[in-house]
Amino acid sequence: MIAAVLGGVLAGLLALRVYQRLAHPFLWADVVYYCKLRSYGKTLRARMQRGIVSYLDCFLHQAKENPHKPFVVFENQTLTYRDAERRSNRFANAFGSEGFAKRGDVVALLMFNEPDFICAWLGLCKAGCQVAFLNAGAKAPSLRACLRSCGARTLVVGADLAGLVNEAWPDLKEDNVAVWVMDHTSPSEEFNSLLDKVEKMPGECLSDLPKVDIMSNFVFIFTSGTTGLSKAARVGHMKAIVSMSFLHMCGGRSDDVIYITLPLYHMSASLLGIGGCIHLGATCVLRRKFSASQFWKDCVKHNVTVVQYIGELCRYLLNHPPVPEEKTHRVRLAAGSGLRSDVWREFVQRFGRIKIREGYGLTEASIGFLNYTDEVGPIGRASYFNKLSMPFELLRYDPQTYEPVRTPSGRCTRAPTGEAGILVAPLTAMNQFLGYAGNKVQSEKKLLRGVFKAGDVYFNTGDLLMHDHRDFLYFRDRVGDTFRWKGENVSTTEVSEVFGPLDFIQEANVYGVSIPGCEGRAGMAAVVLRPDHEFDGPTLYKHLLKTLPAYAWPWFLRVQTSLDVTETFKQQKGKLVQEGFDPEVSKDPLYFLDVSQKDYIPLTACLYCDIVNGKINL
Repeated sequence: MIAAVLGGVLAGLLALRVYQRLAHPFLWADVVYYCKLRSYGKTLRARMQRGIVSYLDCFLHQAKENPHKPFVVFENQTLTYRDAERRSNRFANAFGSEGFAKRGDVVALLMFNEPDFICAWLGLCKAGCQVAFLNAGAKAPSLRACLRSCGARTLVVGADLAGLVNEAWPDLKEDNVAVWVMDHTSPSEEFNSLLDKVEKMPGECLSDLPKVDIMSNFVFIFTSGTTGLSKAARVGHMKAIVSMSFLHMCGGRSDDVIYITLPLYHMSASLLGIGGCIHLGATCVLRRKFSASQFWKDCVKHNVTVVQYIGELCRYLLNHPPVPEEKTHRVRLAAGSGLRSDVWREFVQRFGRIKIREGYGLTEASIGFLNYTDEVGPIGRASYFNKLSMPFELLRYDPQTYEPVRTPSGRCTRAPTGEAGILVAPLTAMNQFLGYAGNKVQSEKKLLRGVFKAGDVYFNTGDLLMHDHRDFLYFRDRVGDTFRWKGENVSTTEVSEVFGPLDFIQEANVYGVSIPGCEGRAGMAAVVLRPDHEFDGPTLYKHLLKTLPAYAWPWFLRVQTSLDVTETFKQQKGKLVQEGFDPEVSKDPLYFLDVSQKDYIPLTACLYCDIVNGKINL
């Protein structure tokens, strides 16, 4: 009798297991990840009870616990956690003694990757300042707007970028901006040198470090929006400290050596990458700029075990000729975002058994996902457990306006399974949106009110995601007037405005077009020439070189007699995007930017084939 009962129980458990594997194959992975999130939450609360409530606190904790462990390896230089702690103290003391950075001030950093980017940042935090990270690829015309938007009146600039600031100096001087060059001498009488002051300062910590309000702003990170120039997104202390867990959630460990080639002025490298190293107590190998030829050589040289990526980085590595080091490295984990499925598969096949952890996140808000399974392609999971920890919704939208579809009662509707929808997330203490500095209009545009009931407020990511029947989430597109190219968001309005000073162009409509084998969308512009003027490709190229970073250049041009607009005179982009740059489809003259000739040349059918077949790399 007992044997029969036990047999029945075992049979039932076996049947349940079979059912689970068939109907819910990722159930245990979801449960394990949810438990890991809960465990991190407990750790975070315990740390806060001990007074470790900010990014800076976490660094100070590691400097105390692991003072002699290498923190940053850069070229031939190695800084331990104690070294970085003492150097950041020198920066903090220099800022205070020179009187150019007072508690509560906003100070902008314009630097390429180097250890002093991190030390100056931490030093400014110790001085009680908010730091604004400026894009090192920015051009002089946008510097003034960036500084004004975040309220910075002090600019710390890398020695190799002082020339850029010098170009913008007449405008900056008018705004009474103080410029400090990260060097022992200054290239101009108008600028101040910084390192000579830093070297004279003591390495002891300030006696009264500022207390932090966890709900307040921490840093400003500039992000392109749907309209206008780059916007200064406020990133709060809560967002920063949660971001530091990214590498840990991906499987990072304290004994890892983490390779970071992404720019520190982006959230991925500064908060997720460096912050992730600090959270783990790991070592970071920092490179000034990404190099496909040196990538695997660096990994072997420094015994790298974890690399951080964006999708374009992986594609560059695949396009590079094989090197011996790509087979002898010790990299076990690659964490990042924007990796296409085909590149994902080829990357793993060519470079070894590297575990890929693809994620999704935003600078402005804390909504984010992580694909913690080995499924190729998704950016995360939308399981019951995940929605407990990070509530979100995918809304149906109008494909013409990209606005959420609302019912007669004014409420939004959820996108069905298998259909792309706009990702939105309710504003909560854990999902803050502090807005864009100096831009209330754009801040309000990111909010949706009365989504499902009166009074509710959701953050609109502006991204289209798809939820499939297995609870996987896939990134589908970016709505509005922003497209992504070379890992950067490009504002079409900003690019359109650059055409304004050219005397031969009357109007310009900028958008992104897809190219087979390339991540994101390349820039394209439909232009209308002024009467009695001809198109001047060399002049346009020189103008773009002075005014825009390379990733924002329109690679294709379409010359039209007029631009299509809506009834409210908004430029129509849908048809242009659909037709792309195929000379067989467009009846208008098409041009392609040939950098080697410094000119826009006619886009022929033969040239088109070379581009789409990958013979010409953009």
